[in-house]
Amino acid sequence: MREGFGIPIIEAMACGVPVITSNTSSMPEVAGDAALLVDPNNEKAIFEAIQKIQSNKIFKNELVEKGLKQYQSFSWENAAKKVLNIYQQFNHKNI
Repeated sequence: MREGFGIPIIEAMACGVPVITSNTSSMPEVAGDAALLVDPNNEKAIFEAIQKIQSNKIFKNELVEKGLKQYQSFSWENAAKKVLNIYQQFNHKNI
C-alpha cells in the first residue's frame, strides 16, 4: 500500500502498460493524467478500473500513449538535462 516515489508506475509506463494506481501519497503527481487513480482500500473501484481498461481498447491505448509521454518526463536523459541546466545557471551566476 505504500510506495515512496512511484518508480513502478514509471517503469510500467515505459513498458507500454496501462496503469492503475493509488490516489494517495505521490502517486497522483507521478502518474499525472496517464493513469487511473483509485482508492487502494476500495475493492470495487479497483475492479471497475480494471474492467474499464479491459473493455475499452481506445481508452486503454490512450492511457498507454499518455504513459509513454509521462515516462519521458522522468527519463534519465531528461533528468540529466535538468541537472546540467541547474549547473549552468549556477556557474553563470558565479562568473
